[in-house]
Amino acid sequence: MVGLKPPEVPPTATMKFVSAGMAGCIADLCTFPLDTAKVRLQIQGEVRIPRSTSTVEYRGVLGTLSTMVRTEGPRSLYSGLAAGLQRQMSFASIRIGLYDSVKQLYTPKGAESTGLAARVLAGCTTGAVAVTCAQPTDVVKVRFQANGALPDGARRYSGTVDAYRTIAREEGVRGLWRGTLPNIARNAIINCGELVTYDLIKDTLLRAQLMTDNVPCHFVAAFGAGFCATVVASPVDVVKTRYMNAGPGQYRNVLSCLLALLMQDGIAGFYKGFVPSFLRLGSWNVVMFISYEQLQRAAVLVRPAQS
Repeated sequence: MVGLKPPEVPPTATMKFVSAGMAGCIADLCTFPLDTAKVRLQIQGEVRIPRSTSTVEYRGVLGTLSTMVRTEGPRSLYSGLAAGLQRQMSFASIRIGLYDSVKQLYTPKGAESTGLAARVLAGCTTGAVAVTCAQPTDVVKVRFQANGALPDGARRYSGTVDAYRTIAREEGVRGLWRGTLPNIARNAIINCGELVTYDLIKDTLLRAQLMTDNVPCHFVAAFGAGFCATVVASPVDVVKTRYMNAGPGQYRNVLSCLLALLMQDGIAGFYKGFVPSFLRLGSWNVVMFISYEQLQRAAVLVRPAQS
């Protein structure tokens, strides 16, 4: 037996909401350097970054991480972590914690099981709502992760709070919601890739009695969910990262950013940073879903003792 047993009484919506936020933070703490490496690889080669002999070049995941440690110090791997944790407490809580509740809303009354359409609609709904609420934290996180790639004198922000203030002052409140549409598209896709795939794989394994409802089952389902999500979401993720990191006036809109990337790098440009994206998203999903399942079960066990 691995991990806590499935509870006889299902966790409440509040338990799922809180557990999802906590699980997202745990996953971010474990995988944040990979996310930073992904951002650096995605923005590398942007037209606005001058090409010179002094420009730092990143090559591969390990090469990017080692270059960052060598040129900026180990702390650079966690640049923007505060905004990342702020993001997860609101973002993961909504898109993951409310998924089951929204899924039930889309499930016809009297249905024996939830169909694929209801799962997909629930994933799209919670993903879109989560992005709308947490977008400013995502913008600051991306800006801060990219900030270290600039020379010391060109860095735009001295801290997380300064980033919020500077963006709001220089770009207006709308600047904090820069890239909302591509981020909604990305997270609707990722939510379906992650939650729906996890849901389906887990259900299949349990129905076929190939595995029991415990950590090994959660690991397999989460790994498959991470791979599917990376494949379908990578193009949107690259465009989102570049558009969020862009200065005022660099791109007219999301479409012009997409076209600039396509003309400069071709189709391959949409999969820049794919390996760190998969390493990050795959490992993030494994840590998050295992933590999420265990936190829910722990919450159910603790609840009677508090009453």
